[in-house]
Amino acid sequence: MINSPSPLPPFAVCLQIDVTPQPQENFRQVRAALARLAPQPGTLVVLPEMWLHGFSYQNLPEQAGQTAHVLAELRGLARKYEILLAGSLLESEQDQLFNTLFLVSQDGIVGSYRKQHPFAPLQEDRHLSPADSLEVLMAQDSRLGGLVCYDLRFPELARLQVQEGAQILVVCGQWPQARIGHWRLLLQARAVENQVFVVACNRVGITDGTRFGGHSMIIGPDGTILGEAGDNSEVMSAALAAELPAQVRRRFNTAGPRPWRLADKKKVDDLTSLTKKVALYKECGQKVVFTNGCFDILHEGHVTYLEAARRQGDRLIVGLNSDSSIQAIKGPDRPVNSEASRARILAALGCVDHVVLFSQPTPWEPIMTLMPDVLVKGSDWPVDQIVGAKEVLAAGGEVRTIEFVGDFSTTALIKKIRHK
Repeated sequence: MINSPSPLPPFAVCLQIDVTPQPQENFRQVRAALARLAPQPGTLVVLPEMWLHGFSYQNLPEQAGQTAHVLAELRGLARKYEILLAGSLLESEQDQLFNTLFLVSQDGIVGSYRKQHPFAPLQEDRHLSPADSLEVLMAQDSRLGGLVCYDLRFPELARLQVQEGAQILVVCGQWPQARIGHWRLLLQARAVENQVFVVACNRVGITDGTRFGGHSMIIGPDGTILGEAGDNSEVMSAALAAELPAQVRRRFNTAGPRPWRLADKKKVDDLTSLTKKVALYKECGQKVVFTNGCFDILHEGHVTYLEAARRQGDRLIVGLNSDSSIQAIKGPDRPVNSEASRARILAALGCVDHVVLFSQPTPWEPIMTLMPDVLVKGSDWPVDQIVGAKEVLAAGGEVRTIEFVGDFSTTALIKKIRHK
């Protein structure tokens, strides 16, 4: 059943500008465009990615220090015209810098989205951190999703936000003219597959020999192009019919349903079959992470550690001590849970891609067979004592240690249970 449509901004506008090296000039362009447009109250106005400074890596901390003042000025513009403004700026938090899409109303910041995929070919990933969360932006009763430039190539980001209720996808870009065909194709695909409006603002101009392609677009939930700019500075707008997404989804709904089709128990692999899968992952350019442990009574410390391990790459393989291996290490009373039970529970964790059992005292065999790109252990292990560390490093891989969070221990839990 499709509910009645929620209210949407009546109009969307893309302020397609040339992002120059002068922040004052860029802000002047925004003010002048709004003055000429005189947007209707409630309009959503979208700016390009990093619209104020562009990508000048030499003085990122200084730029981030100006963001609070810039957001205050955007709030003043939002109040003056009674509009919503969206665009990405630098954000600083705990010595990390983020490329953040801010949504600003006359009440101030009403939502933000941090870029998930910094663009490695231009070394963005060396200077800016990726996001560690994904949240829908709220503006009164409207719900918006965000994508920043390269994020457009990762369809799951849009899908996750739409399934959380986003009705419009806002995209801020600095997309080069050489790939503007991809820009147009992917924007339409995100609209069609999610049955939502897409409002995407790209920049124009030339920086360091790269010409940026413009072609900002506003697309309906059925893929219809409601408005498209050219390749010069331009203000482009279109009306958003609030009832249209519901009308499209009444025919068939590809955005809402999310049945669970996967059998997590299939993540438990033998070493032979897993070796073939890992070869395919590496062929695809995925970074394979390996860690190991007993994971007897799974607790918060375990899952926090495994989430952190998964963030080190694209696939997480957990080497799991067999029952006989644990008995040899910890005595005949352990493990509490059988290897089949422990493997099945680990496989149900979203951050775990594969579980492989080993019966030796150490995970030497799976590490040497799989040769992961990243080998992970707890911070209580010195790197020179981590099994397989020398070999992984020699093969060009990495060895990383992760701090344990909180005072959690399977042994302590067992003692606590026995004393009750």
